[in-house]
Amino acid sequence: MARTTQFNLPRFFQALADDTRLRLLNLMGEQEVCVCYLVEILGGPQPKISRHLAFLRNAGIVAARREGKWMHYRVVMPPHVGASQVVRQTLDFLKDDKVMQADRGRLTKACCSPAKYALDGAPLPTPVTAPCCEVC
Repeated sequence: MARTTQFNLPRFFQALADDTRLRLLNLMGEQEVCVCYLVEILGGPQPKISRHLAFLRNAGIVAARREGKWMHYRVVMPPHVGASQVVRQTLDFLKDDKVMQADRGRLTKACCSPAKYALDGAPLPTPVTAPCCEVC
């Protein structure tokens, strides 16, 4: 119960109130993704993407894991029950958005042809509950 009282609700909603952060959540969805893929798909500078990922981490929506030189990110459910429901509903809503679908399509192409996207050697996204694409 103590973790729930420490949950910062305004920070949580601030994290969801940004287009770049929503696009990041959409790309992670149900998989763990190396930051290099997120940078490639969104086309932004790595420091900007990392700042947005840090904001999501501080809001309790994203977890990070280092593996050698690679940083992997995945969506996690916040400790607050209502916030967890909001995250699930947001991810479901994002699946139907055309821009978000295009981002996921670019991720699928990148993970299936990493050399074409200057991602050769980068670890492929790892499914949390589903594969990133049928080919991978």
